[in-house]
Formats: sequence, C-alpha cells, structure tokens
Amino acid sequence: MGAGAGSGQGQLFLRSLLFLLLAGPPAPCPAGGQLHYSVLEELEHGAFVANLGEDLGLDVSTLSARRFRIVSQAGARQHLEVNLENGILFVNERIDREEVCEAGRTCLLHLQLLIENPLELYRAEVEVLDINDHAPTFPWQEYVLEVAESAVLGARFPLESAQDPDVGTNSVHTYRLSSNGFFSLEVQTRSDSSKFAELVLERTLDREQQRTHRLLLTALDGGVPERSGTAHILITVLDANDNVPAFDQPSYSVSLPEDAPAGTLVVQLNATDPDEGPNGEIEYSFSGHAPSLVRELFHVDPRSGQVLLKGPLDYERANLHELYVQAKDRGPSAVAVHCRVLVHLLDVNDNAPEVTLTSVSTLVLEDAPPGTVIAVISVLDRDSGDNGRVSCEVGPDVPFELRSSFSNYYTLVTTQALDREVVPEYNVSITARDMGSPALLTRSTLTVPVSDVNDNAPRFLQPSYSVYVMENNAPGASICSVSALDPDCQQNAYLSYSIADGHIHGMPVGTYVSINSDSGHMYALRSLDYEQIRSFQIQVQAQDAGFPPLSANVTVHIFVLDQNDNAPVIVSPMPRNGSVATELVPRSAGPGYLVGTVLAVDADAGLNSRLSYQLLQATDFTLFSVAPDTGELRTLRSFLEQDATRQRLVVQVRDGGQPALSASVSLLLSVVETMPQTLSDFSEFSLPPEASSSSPLTLYLLVSLGSISFTFLLAILILTAIRCRRERCFRRGDGCSPPRCHCCPGSRPSSDGLKTSNLTVQPPAGTTAATCLDGPGGGPPGYYKVCLGPESAQSDFMFLKPCSPPWNNKKDPRKQSQLGQHLQVSKQINQPNTDWLPPSTQRPALKRYQTWHCGNRGRWGWGD
Repeated sequence: MGAGAGSGQGQLFLRSLLFLLLAGPPAPCPAGGQLHYSVLEELEHGAFVANLGEDLGLDVSTLSARRFRIVSQAGARQHLEVNLENGILFVNERIDREEVCEAGRTCLLHLQLLIENPLELYRAEVEVLDINDHAPTFPWQEYVLEVAESAVLGARFPLESAQDPDVGTNSVHTYRLSSNGFFSLEVQTRSDSSKFAELVLERTLDREQQRTHRLLLTALDGGVPERSGTAHILITVLDANDNVPAFDQPSYSVSLPEDAPAGTLVVQLNATDPDEGPNGEIEYSFSGHAPSLVRELFHVDPRSGQVLLKGPLDYERANLHELYVQAKDRGPSAVAVHCRVLVHLLDVNDNAPEVTLTSVSTLVLEDAPPGTVIAVISVLDRDSGDNGRVSCEVGPDVPFELRSSFSNYYTLVTTQALDREVVPEYNVSITARDMGSPALLTRSTLTVPVSDVNDNAPRFLQPSYSVYVMENNAPGASICSVSALDPDCQQNAYLSYSIADGHIHGMPVGTYVSINSDSGHMYALRSLDYEQIRSFQIQVQAQDAGFPPLSANVTVHIFVLDQNDNAPVIVSPMPRNGSVATELVPRSAGPGYLVGTVLAVDADAGLNSRLSYQLLQATDFTLFSVAPDTGELRTLRSFLEQDATRQRLVVQVRDGGQPALSASVSLLLSVVETMPQTLSDFSEFSLPPEASSSSPLTLYLLVSLGSISFTFLLAILILTAIRCRRERCFRRGDGCSPPRCHCCPGSRPSSDGLKTSNLTVQPPAGTTAATCLDGPGGGPPGYYKVCLGPESAQSDFMFLKPCSPPWNNKKDPRKQSQLGQHLQVSKQINQPNTDWLPPSTQRPALKRYQTWHCGNRGRWGWGD
C-alpha cells in the first residue's frame, strides 16, 4: 500500500492560514442563540479559535475574578481552553477529528461557558474541520480473484473499497487501474456517498494463453495535496463454472429494536445457482470490506444464509448498520455475488437521564433573598424522540425550585428566606424523568449547607438569677454562674459576659463583683457584711462575636445571708471611766421590786439577734433575778439584817446564734435604809484590768452616743431659753418649789422628736426643787417638760424628764403604776425583733436613752 505526500508542520500551518483567509473570521450567532466557530483539526497548542470575550461582550479584566471557564464532563479531554487574560479561545491539545467524531458526520465540540458573580451560562459549538491528513488504505495489500475463462464480456467483479478516515472531499474520491488489455475499472457510489471499484471484463480470457493477470489498483482522495493508496490485484483464470449465484433481491432492509437479544434473526438471505453439484452449493459470508463493528454485532450462517444478531445494539451509537454479504458457490472458478442489507435500529427507552452538577455557589447565606441561584444543573438523556425528552423537578418541602435556562439546563434557586437555626442543611432531591414508556428516572441528591448570619441575640437560661451569699465570704470566691445560649454558630455563637456599669452604695459595681468573660462565673471581690448591705442587684450582659454584635441582659439579685458575727452590745447601764455601774436599793423593797433593766442590742438578724439575759455572778443568788427575755432586774425576797449592804452582780447577755456570742456587765447595788433626796456619789470601784479594757467598738459607740446626745440637748436648751426669755421663767439660780412648776406657756417641745427616744426617765426621789417649763394644764401622755435642777451650776447637764413632783418608793403610792408604765416602754427597746437591725433613725434615740438623765451624776436609765 502506497502513501501520498507527507504533511509536515509547515504545511499544516499553511493549510490553517489558507482556511482562515478563505473562510474569514468566525462570526457568533445572533443574540439569543449559541456561538458557532470552526477550527481545523491537527492544529498545534495555542492556535487561535475565537475571541470569546469580544463576542460575548465581557469585560476581559474581570474574567479571572469571575472564574470564566469551560465546563466539561468528568473524564472528557479538554481540547480547547480560554485565555483569561484576553478572552481568546485557543487549542489546548491537538484535535484528531477522526478520533473525536465518528466518520462521515459533522464533528462538533459543544462548549458550556460558565462565568460567576453573577452566574451566567453561554453555549458555543466549535466545528472541527477535516484536513487531508490520511491517505486511502485497502484492507489487503493484494487482492486475489479467480475468474473463469468462460466469463462473459462485461462481467463485473466488485473489489474491496479503500478506506479513508477523512470526510468530504478528503475521503476516497476515485480509483485508477493500471493499463491492461482485459479489464477496465468502473467506480460505483453507495447510498452513503462512499465509492468502490468494480473490474469489468472487456476481453475474453484464455487460460491457455495467460493463466494470471497482475493489476495495480490506486485509490485517490480529493484533498489538497492529493493522497493515494494502492493495492495489487492477482487474477487467476479458472476453468469454466459458467453460472454464478444470484440473490432474489439486490438489497434488503429490515428494522430491529436496539434491545433485541443475541441470536435474534435479522434477515434470511436467499441466493440461487442453477449449476449442479459443488458449483451449485452456495456459501454466504460477509464481504471483505465489512467493518469490524458489523462483524462484532452480526453473524452470517454460511449454509442457511441467516443473518443473526451477535452482539448488543445501541441506537445512540449507531442507528443504521449497512451489511454487505456475498454468496459464492463451491464449484471451481466460483464467483462471489454481493447484496446489501440495511438494518435500521428502533430506539428503546433504555437510557435513564443523567444529572450533572455543573456549578454550585460556594456560600448560601441564610438571609439570601428569594431567587438566589444555588447551582446550575445539566440533564442528558441519550435516547431520542420522546425517550430523550426530560423533565426535571425537586422534592417537596424544600425552599428551592428549578428554572429552565437552556435546553436541558436548569438553575436551582431559592423560593423563600432560609433560616439556618431551623434547618442548617438541605438535602435537595432532584428527579429527572424522561417521556418514554415506561418512563425512566434518575434521582440525585444535592446537599446545600446554609451559612450562618448573626440574626439571633443571646438568650439567658433564666429570666433572672437569685444568689444567696453568706456574709464574711472570702474575696475572690465564686458566688454563682450565669449561662446564655445563642442558636447561631461559630463566631456568631461565641459569647462573652460582662457586668453593666452601676453603683452599689455609691461604689462602682466592679468593686463588688467580677465575671469571667468566657465562662460566666461570677466572683465576689470583697467580703460582704450583712450589717452594711443586705442585698443588691447587678446587670449581666452576654454579647456574641458576630457583626454587628447582639447582646442580652439579665438581672442577678444577690442576697447576703447573716452570720452570727456580732456580739451583743450592752447600751444600758454603761460603766463610766472604768468603774462599775452603781444603784441604790431601799432595804424596805419587797419581792418583785424592779431594780432596773439591762438593755442590749445585737446588729445581727433573726436568731442571731434574739437576746437572753442571765445572772452570771451575784453576791447572793437568792436575792436578785434577771428576766431572761426582758433583762429586768428584780428582787426575789425582802432584805434581811444579815444581807450585805453592797451586792455585786454580773449580768450576761447571750444571742441565739451558733455559736452563741455574749456580753456581760457588772453592777454594784447599795442597800440603803432610806432613799436620799440627792443621790450621794458612791465611791467608784475600779474594775479589774480585764473588765476595764473595752473593745474599740464599745469606745466608738460611747463617743458617738455622747456626741449626739450633747448636741441634741444643747439644741433643746437653747430653744427653751429663747422661748421662755420674755416670760422670765428661767433665771440663773431660780427654782421651782417641789409641788409646783413655774412654766412658760407655749414652751412645749416637739413631741415627735421626744417620742422617738422611748425614754423612761423620772426625777429621782429626794431631788431638790427644779425649774420646769410646762404649758398650762399639763400635756398629753408622752409630753415632756424641761427641768433644771439646782445642780445646773455644775458641769453636768440636766436632761428631759416628765415633769412630776418628787417622790420615792416609800412615800408615793403611785410609784408602782408609773414604774410599770416606764418598764413597759423599756421592754419595747430592750427586746429586739427577730430581724432587728437598728435603723438610722433609731440609733440616736438609743444613744439619747443611754445618756439622758434627770438627777445626779451616776444615774442610768432605770426607774427608781
């Protein structure tokens, strides 16, 4: 077999240039259609095809950023590529048209052009033009023909045609036969425009003269430059078998469904030969130029002439098969006759649709508006007709729909707003169904994750928090923990906790409590004191890390619980200057005589402030007793002659806490025969060193009470002196007779200010006349007069007392009733409530009660 002129790289370039000059620049189709270009096969890498950027009207500078690319199917070779710098479509790898496309068809490369931001899809097709790069070839290098010498003139002998993978004018164009005196050559054209040659006997053969004839058959294509292929023909002249088989018809046409099983009868051939014996026995076979695909799919029974199906058919690969069958008898000098069998395949719906995900958006935000493109989907069905028509739909209950953009191309878009907190991810079922019968369908699942947007504020687990902290806590100790949740994810769900600005008792809240910004644990920065602060509240804020950040607040109520950390404080009687408090008791006092009341307070609350009194030490335990609840000191019996005139008592006050705290006070009682009018100054007994030392708290309390009492009394005296000056009721050295009081009208002091003190002071028995300021007719209960005794010349101050004539226990029969009234008032002060904490308005009254005296120095706030 010979070959035509070779094609070098330079010749290939010249042919490409010639084609471009003749065809002109490729023009895209009008708007609304697809682009169409042409390119020669076998061009080198980088050869220019088209300027897509210009034809599509795209901004070349944005091609790279918008990811302009050619979308190809998985596993397909990328013959063409786009230069993102200039938008030029160029040859990426050498294109062999005969390899890419089937012979005899228009070779088109369908391109799907995709560009993002926004997502756009274009279609283009590039026709690969054939070049004459293949020479015709024969199936054999030498043909062997046996021709009977009896062959008549004009007898035809078909020859196997040459094959050329090229198409059009580049395929086999004609045949030439070398010069000889017996045979001529006629070129025949088949229905598919292919050509084959037949030898025509032009002169009678004579075997005795020439037994063989050698000819050279040349096949020429129509390309430029022209290519050719050759084959040798060896003709052997046989003795006469003068009848050849004949088919009952020159061609056969049958239809066969593509799903026909192997062994199916395609057609029954029938050829006859009038000869007898072996010359009349016919054998059937494929012609020599039958393609290999036909031999793989079909089989010819050599005896019966049945054409049977051998392999599986595929309508989508080839819908028509052309078979050339020859019949030849078994006699000498047998001559083969040929017939053509056309097998038309009927399409069967045997291909389910194919769903291909072309492009998917990288991010699908949950606040994406309806109509946002999520993905581009291509659907392909290789069947034809209704079997190849496909409808596509998405599953129910998903906020997506399919919109058809081009033929067999769909875009998946949103139909409503998404919410990641409700559905973080969608599994979208896409169903592609053809129109065949029965219909075939393909389901494909596309996972669409929803990206989070910071659209949810943090939410605390409780609407408010109540925390109970025991006082005297250790600074830095954890007191509670708050927790909030944010249904968002990642950064939008990362929470940090903080305490809102504010003040607690004039101090910044940050000096009391701190919070761990990550965990929400709260810590007390200082030791809390129930007596100073019982409760407070703070605002805790939880803020996420989204943009913009969202936050939520919660109120934390902190309640301080009381501990028994305050011992009782005895406010009456109080020793002065380290001496023991003293009192006079008449020897005539009978059982139950009220000597006085011990008054104490406890700054704690509840059981911790509930006080009980007991007599801890006494000179004679049978003589005195202390009421455990009220602190009243009373006599148990009458005094006897042998009883000591001085009785030393120690009274202990104990609270109800665990463990209990206590305080004690020492008293010195002097038993006298008669109560003097003016109390004599008992010699002050020095306390032992351990009793005389007082705690700083007691010292501060005494100083505070004394200062407030002094200021209050000084104001009362000034006010009384001003109001009584015109009436000249008060003069330095003047006094009132014991049974009468020269009072100044209109000089009544404020009852509100005096009532709050709950005083039970009375003039002592045996006091000298005092100057009293009183309104006419006396006053209502709780009304007080200002009395100035003769001792006012000394440095001691006189205090407010109810104005009444001097009396003592022995002489005044009304003493017991008045004493009971005073004791009743004392009980209200002596026994605090279970939740007692002295308010600021009562503390001055307690202090005044300790120090207000009406009489001589050394008296404490008891009844006579």
